[in-house]
Amino acid sequence: MAQIELTQPSPLLKPDGTLAQVGWSRQPVLDCNLEAAHFYPARFLQRLRVKRWDYYAVTSRTHFFSATLADLGYAGQAFIYLIDFTTGKYHEATLTLPFSRGIALPRNSTTGDSTFDNGNVRLAFRHESDARHIAGAWPNFAGKDLTADIVLRLKPDHESLTIVIPMNNPRESARRFYYNRKINCLPAEGHVTWGADRFDFTPTDTLGNLDWGRGIWDYRSFWVWASASGFLSDGRTVGLNLGFGFGDTSQATENALILNGCVHKLVQIDFQYSSQDFKRPWKMSSPDGRLDLEFTPFIERVARTNLLLITSEVHQMFGRYRGAVTTDDGEVIRLDGLIGWAEEHHARW
Repeated sequence: MAQIELTQPSPLLKPDGTLAQVGWSRQPVLDCNLEAAHFYPARFLQRLRVKRWDYYAVTSRTHFFSATLADLGYAGQAFIYLIDFTTGKYHEATLTLPFSRGIALPRNSTTGDSTFDNGNVRLAFRHESDARHIAGAWPNFAGKDLTADIVLRLKPDHESLTIVIPMNNPRESARRFYYNRKINCLPAEGHVTWGADRFDFTPTDTLGNLDWGRGIWDYRSFWVWASASGFLSDGRTVGLNLGFGFGDTSQATENALILNGCVHKLVQIDFQYSSQDFKRPWKMSSPDGRLDLEFTPFIERVARTNLLLITSEVHQMFGRYRGAVTTDDGEVIRLDGLIGWAEEHHARW
């Protein structure tokens, strides 16, 4: 597959609603002009098919915390979850909001804030000059009040994996698309409090990541996503972003190794896993030999939603990666117990 790296700025969409460029980039170069989407003849219906979300996650040696704001057009969601790696227990809470009432998301991933506040639950993802600030409060989260105050440092030269691809539907691929930015390995500092418990995060042992997505998807969708952010024994940060199942990836996949803030692009990754038993080890490999990993799960998080128009089922496995990945310049990176996740997701949305 020929991977096309984008370097020239442009709008995301042409005036007729088709993609101006297709490919991947190390930094965002496209202006996300979703107002140009042209999926339905009636323009006021366009927003009902546009999907937008900001998903932040923080991984330490002992805990995982995630917060999301999503606008799915005819409904929105605010949700958080907290996982204790030592006990295997996890807790989560979700608010579903008709027509995404109260959720504000920015036009682009480079500026603007994402917020929700209904007078009870509050979530805010704020841009600062060299950081992202996650703040929130969720009363009675799994029986105890939860607050979060976390800063993720983002240097200007820290590379991210950004892709823009059409969807697979041949009849509508020109106007169905996915525009996504994944940022791994952001040094994290702050804390989460849950009742009397407090979990502190420091940049030496905790890293964050962002999954920023915008697009018009097929109503029935499926994907597999694997990710990790951690440290090598020599102190360098190392991240993985791997996936398949969505869109036409002939010109851009979302597969990459992220080493010390630099993206090393991978092309095709083959997954072997059991949908009947997600707890069995997963195998991930590339035909060109640059990646050969085994992922061994130790926690299974299952999230199901059934709201008639919107249904989803996610099996998100947390575990450890072991194996080897080769950089663009030939260095072999050995992974031995890197904590991350791999998930299978089916949705009607």
